[in-house]
Amino acid sequence: MKLLVGLGNPGSKYEQTRHNIGFRFLDLLAKSEGLRFDAAPRFHAETSIWNRSPSQRVLLIKPQTFMNHSGEAVGSLARYYQVDDEDIFVVYDDLDLPSGKLRIKQGGGHGGHNGLKSLNAHLSTPEYTRIKIGIDRPSHGDVSAWVLGKADEGDRADENRIFAALLDEIGTLLDGQSDKAANRIHLALQD
Repeated sequence: MKLLVGLGNPGSKYEQTRHNIGFRFLDLLAKSEGLRFDAAPRFHAETSIWNRSPSQRVLLIKPQTFMNHSGEAVGSLARYYQVDDEDIFVVYDDLDLPSGKLRIKQGGGHGGHNGLKSLNAHLSTPEYTRIKIGIDRPSHGDVSAWVLGKADEGDRADENRIFAALLDEIGTLLDGQSDKAANRIHLALQD
């Protein structure tokens, strides 16, 4: 089994915020595959099982712990299903990438992202795969207000382009071909 995690905050007031980009991608994936999320209160998450093939099951996870405690839900589900950190994929917003950009990276630090800080604290290693979607930094003002604010029309158009490219390559990524997926996404975003 693999875990595909989308980071975000629960509740309708956060649905359209920059910080909930991970939730929005998982919602799009679930819709495209005819899946639905169910509450998993024991794990403080909403989950859905995606049977990609007879040999690969993917658990989609939207932690309901709020961003700063995402690792509690992910860590407990990883232990319950005995999933290695290398089989965990996390989709989230990244302030250090411009809007319209996506980067895939395995392992590393948290880069100041509170969701990743929590994941690193609750997983045995930081060797999970990061799928970073750029939201840019505000030119001035508070970063918290920026990530919890709604993206403008241009940024939402960028998000839609990234989601379409990522949706096409998520299977390649889950199959362990990160470089191939990243190259194809890069080419798709050049058009």
